[in-house]
Amino acid sequence: MMITDTHTHLYSEQFDADRDEVIKRALDLGIKRFFLPAIDSSYYEGMFALEEAFPENIFLMAGLHPTHVKDDFKEELKLVEQHLQDHRFYAVGEIGMDLYWDKTYHKQQEEAFLLQISFAKERGLPIVIHCRDAFDEIFEILDTVNDDRLFGIFHCFTGTKSQALKAISYGFKLGIGGVVTFKNGGLDKFITEIPLKNLVLETDAPYLSPTPFRGKRNESSYLMQVLHKLADLYQMRAEEIAIITTQNSKEVFGV
Repeated sequence: MMITDTHTHLYSEQFDADRDEVIKRALDLGIKRFFLPAIDSSYYEGMFALEEAFPENIFLMAGLHPTHVKDDFKEELKLVEQHLQDHRFYAVGEIGMDLYWDKTYHKQQEEAFLLQISFAKERGLPIVIHCRDAFDEIFEILDTVNDDRLFGIFHCFTGTKSQALKAISYGFKLGIGGVVTFKNGGLDKFITEIPLKNLVLETDAPYLSPTPFRGKRNESSYLMQVLHKLADLYQMRAEEIAIITTQNSKEVFGV
C-alpha cells in the first residue's frame, strides 16, 4: 500500500531529536511519499538535506508562508524565485492568507500571494494554499487569477461544504488531515458528499495531530488515523482510499 503525505514539515525543529526515526516509522507503514512545504528562507538548508538523505521519498516546495510575510517579504520572495530557478520543486507553497493571529500585514499577504501564484503559473507548478480565517479574501483573489494554469491543493481544509465545492471549482484538491478525526471538526458531517477524486491526505506535522494524539506532536505516521477515518466515513477499504488519494497527489504534483 502506497500512502502519500502531501503536507509535512519534517525539517521542523520539533523533529531535531528523532527525525530519522519519525521518517522510518512512516515508511514502515507504507507512507512512502512526503511533500514538504516551505515556510521561509531559514528552512531551505534543512529541506535540501532531507531531500538528499531520502531522494526517493522527499519532494520539496518553495514559497513564503503567509504568517511569515513581514516588512522584508519582498526580499524573501526574491529568494523564493531564485530557489525556483536553481532547484527542482514540485509546487509553490505553502502560500495564501492567514488573518487569524494578526491582520497587520493583510495587504502584504495579498501581494505575496498574488506574486507567488504568478511564480507557479510561469513554471506550470501547482500552488498549495494556506487559508485561515480568510476564505472570502482568498476566493476573491482566485477569481482574479483563475485560468487553466491555476491548480493545486487547499491545504488543511477546514471550511464548509459550500467552500469545499468552491475550492474544487477552481481546480483544487482538498488536503484532509487530522481535523477530520476531531469530534467537533465538522468535516466528517459532509466530506462523503465530496467525491474522493478531489481529496489528498496530509498531516501538517508537527501540527494538528489527529485523535487520539491531539495535543501531542504530530508526525507523518499518524496519517494512518486520517486514512482509517476516511475509510470508515466512505465505507471503503483503507487500501482503496490510499490508492485513490495517492493518484490524486500524482495528478497535482506531476510525480
